[in-house]
Amino acid sequence: MSKKETTNPKEVSNQNYEAKKMNTSENLKKKKDKDLPWWVELLFVQIGLPDKLLIKILKAKKTSKEFIQNEKKSLIVFLFVFTTLAYFYPVIKHAKNKLDCEAIAKNYIIKNKNIIGINKRELKMISTNFCYGGEEIYEIENLKN
Repeated sequence: MSKKETTNPKEVSNQNYEAKKMNTSENLKKKKDKDLPWWVELLFVQIGLPDKLLIKILKAKKTSKEFIQNEKKSLIVFLFVFTTLAYFYPVIKHAKNKLDCEAIAKNYIIKNKNIIGINKRELKMISTNFCYGGEEIYEIENLKN
């Protein structure tokens, strides 16, 4: 009878371990040979900015990443509130301008027109109409003549 070859599982795992060990050392060499980012190459190699500035930039980058990871919820809330305010700001500004226009038109009507037969609600209506481009204010002048 012929003897069959048997494999020892310890030998197989040893070979796998050796192969993985070699792969990791090759990976480390690849990581060490990695190119510099384009902005580092441009600013610090080509232009020649001082290395102290690079150190400060890298520290700031690291601390900002840590801050974003730690304060993610509060940053999202802040950005939501800021976006909401930025979205509604034109609406609020438009409303304020309209109110200012109505107040100016009301004062103009009171000072320059004959408003004996007009109550406060009608005065507000006429000033609002004037701010929207209406011409009722000129009809008051016709009443005077």
